[in-house]
Amino acid sequence: MTHQQLNELIDMLTPAMDVQREQVLRTRRDHERLVAPGTGAKPKLTSADRVLATVLHLRKLATMALLGQLFNTTAMTVSRAAKDVRPLLEAHGIHIPASTARFRTPTDIARYLDLDENKIKPTC
Repeated sequence: MTHQQLNELIDMLTPAMDVQREQVLRTRRDHERLVAPGTGAKPKLTSADRVLATVLHLRKLATMALLGQLFNTTAMTVSRAAKDVRPLLEAHGIHIPASTARFRTPTDIARYLDLDENKIKPTC
């Protein structure tokens, strides 16, 4: 997936994620909003982070614990994001194929991204 494709995916899913978040909050409150949108606690992950984390999870590139480290949050937060975004991807007919690369630690990623031109890198 190119950077442009990822940005288009984020732009496509962000409005649906905003609606989804409002529905969850409305259910939790058991009534409509009393204050303007944008007040209160901010989400731990931005919409772009939620989509990216879900894509990485569906590609099976990293464990939830590693994704949590990469996004400076917990594995549970990443798991919830993936659980929320996955149905939106399916609703838009978007299928994310699994990758052959697997990372368990930040060192694994650094080793994979090592810019030493003499090393042979596996392809995804």
